[in-house]
Amino acid sequence: MRTPNEIVKGPAGVSGASNRELGRSPDWCQRPDRPEDAGSFEVVVPYTSPEITALVVEQAAVLAAGLNVTLKLVAVYVAPYPADLRCPAAMQEHLTARLAELAGRTHLPSTAHLVVSRDRNEGLRQVLRPASPVLLGSRKRWWPTREERLARDLTRQGHRVSLLHFD
Repeated sequence: MRTPNEIVKGPAGVSGASNRELGRSPDWCQRPDRPEDAGSFEVVVPYTSPEITALVVEQAAVLAAGLNVTLKLVAVYVAPYPADLRCPAAMQEHLTARLAELAGRTHLPSTAHLVVSRDRNEGLRQVLRPASPVLLGSRKRWWPTREERLARDLTRQGHRVSLLHFD
């Protein structure tokens, strides 16, 4: 059994912290990498802002009632081109704490991943499996928001995206 702040090894530039043991779900659901987690359905929640992501996590708990869902919280740190491709220690600590706080707000099993990349979409592609279910949130605006553009890009890549609008 994993401890609350255990680091989960992933692809290069990806790390994460797991806060709960994963459960089981129907065979048609997407299967995680590890065989002991074979029955859980994984929903990816990209970290966009503290308020919006918190609302999305709360809504995910409501939508997943009665299902064996695991939340995969993903924060992408975009490293500027002149700098090395790494996350500064203070930023890594800040983002990891934010993701752990969000994971603690829900009863759903969840994992947190911090990805370092030059581009936000490319960073998300590193942790998304083909046809991953993604849950995004956005404020209601009359112009296309950053989250709406991300949802459109992920949909074009073949992922199943649900975009929630909040006031």
